[in-house]
Amino acid sequence: MQKQLLAAGLLTIASQAMAETPVLTVLTYDSFTSEWGPGPAIEAAFEATCACDLQFVPAGDGAALLARIQLEGKASDADIVLGLDTSLIAAATATQLFAPHGKNPTTTLPVDFTDPTFLPFDWGWFAFVHDKTRLPDPPKSFKALAASDLRIAIQDPRSSTPGLGLLLWVKAAHGDQAATLWQDLSDNIVTVTPGWSEAYGLFLEGEADMVLSYTTSPAYHLVAESDDTKAAALFDEGHYMQIEVAGKLAATDQPALADQFLDFMLTDAFQSAIPQTNWMYPAVTPAAGLPDGFDTFRPTKSLLLTPGEAQAARDAALAEWQAALSR
Repeated sequence: MQKQLLAAGLLTIASQAMAETPVLTVLTYDSFTSEWGPGPAIEAAFEATCACDLQFVPAGDGAALLARIQLEGKASDADIVLGLDTSLIAAATATQLFAPHGKNPTTTLPVDFTDPTFLPFDWGWFAFVHDKTRLPDPPKSFKALAASDLRIAIQDPRSSTPGLGLLLWVKAAHGDQAATLWQDLSDNIVTVTPGWSEAYGLFLEGEADMVLSYTTSPAYHLVAESDDTKAAALFDEGHYMQIEVAGKLAATDQPALADQFLDFMLTDAFQSAIPQTNWMYPAVTPAAGLPDGFDTFRPTKSLLLTPGEAQAARDAALAEWQAALSR
């Protein structure tokens, strides 16, 4: 009987301890939470400082995060959304579901970026990645790509931030000629996937000659696999930048813990995990620097619309893309 009472007492204490441990829920994209993504290392590092339970919840690709938050509204269980980008900031702010962060961060971003609600955690340039052994002389512009018979894999702009970034890249580079360019490119597109992972996997399997990804994607193959066969094609028009951000939901029941996480996000413990897990440039260059190969394919010209400009261009750019692909 005494052993039973002791066991019951220990179980009660353990249950109380678990109940008292605050939980911080971060909604993010699938690849961030994968075993090879930054999630596991960041979870361990933050939990070592917060006396909390950090839970990353995957919700598809980047653009799908906003759709989920819009659907759930104030009833969402998430405290933070991590993985939106500058193309979605205006739409996310308009939901009035996010709270101002009240911070004045210092970053090493190559452009000036400040927002009262969203904080950056990484950035990169979109690019078409290819295998040098299969395609030694890649096209050097969108027009050259459209004039070729190369097969490309891209992502759906309605669910994927790279997919939306491609629309804005074409729009920023070609303006009123964007619709014509999409018509010319439509024959090159062999698949449109919901997210980045599916498209990149098809490229690696040889189903496409080029895939929409990032200038830093070849660095993964070089560092992690000792494979120098992957490259990013540098386009004369320049390359569109992506700045990924995180924001605190106004309805969070853990506001102090959410603020603590946002502060942690810009520390070396978080930022040093980004280059070799998310394979993006961190928002703050880590003390140890960047891995080999990160600057091998560095564009000479950057393109980036402000959040307001991106929001204004989005619907027309999407309509042009849909019209071209439905021919």
